[in-house]
Amino acid sequence: MAELLLFEALREGLQEEMDQDPRVLIMGEDVGHYGGSYKVTKGFSDKYGDLRLLDTPIAENSFTGMGIGAAMTGLRPVVEGMNMGFLLLAFNQIANNAGMLHYTSGGNFTIPIVIRGPGGVGRQLGAEHSQRLESYFQSVPGLQMVTCSTPYNAKGLIKSAIRTENPVIFFEHVLLYNLKQDLPESEFVVCLEEAELVRPGKDITILTYSRMRHHVLQATKNLVYNKYDPEIIDIISLKPFDLATIGASVCKTHKVLIIEECMRTGGIGATLRASIMEYFFDYLDAPIVCLSSQDVPTPYSGPLEELTVIQPSQIIKAVEQICEY
Repeated sequence: MAELLLFEALREGLQEEMDQDPRVLIMGEDVGHYGGSYKVTKGFSDKYGDLRLLDTPIAENSFTGMGIGAAMTGLRPVVEGMNMGFLLLAFNQIANNAGMLHYTSGGNFTIPIVIRGPGGVGRQLGAEHSQRLESYFQSVPGLQMVTCSTPYNAKGLIKSAIRTENPVIFFEHVLLYNLKQDLPESEFVVCLEEAELVRPGKDITILTYSRMRHHVLQATKNLVYNKYDPEIIDIISLKPFDLATIGASVCKTHKVLIIEECMRTGGIGATLRASIMEYFFDYLDAPIVCLSSQDVPTPYSGPLEELTVIQPSQIIKAVEQICEY
């Protein structure tokens, strides 16, 4: 076992795939000689050269389109958004081309591209650098979306994302890059479509992902001390949902709490709640509760920023109220 930070786990996963498959390349702003804004590609330029580590201009729409074109020709590009909020500038390329070209070409083209980068609410990064784009991309046909929450699933998921023939939006949280975990030295991958059962329990199903996984685990210490037994699932796959794992848990606990950092209106939680209501309504003994970020641009002020996202104390209170049913 080797202890790695999350950004190091991503680097190791990318490096393994680039070593095994010469079709894999990386492009984005400062990914080459600078090593990436969060050092995920540090040292790659010297090892793989400028043709496989493409330092691009500040032109997200252009280099994302170039990546999609490279995927159409048989390469396996990884496009880094220096900040996921910047990829709104490439929304047309991602939605109309990455997501749809396989279908609109009658299956003649596959688009094996990974679009990855840091996002989420950081520590006073301001509204434009605190975007949660999962709510923007979830309705685009043809895209897969996954999010990592630990060094283990970060490495395993990035390897699987590169190998799949589907276009994958790969979400990383800016505040999780320095999270540590012991990882196996042998090669491993993590399934893109499977949720992770983080903690088995019988009282309530808590569904979460990304940074909120760790807020839920923090709240769980208090809940367990007070004799609650929550089942925690990291949904990982934001599109499509792993309804088999989620449904099995709902059928066992009969109560559901969804925790997300995404916005409440049109967020992942709203879609997930609708799916549970559609397929597992008869197993519910209480209304589904969804705790989401407030529908406001993220403030620069530290105390105000903290108020816009869900905190462990709110999770504890919600579990206590739901379990009273």
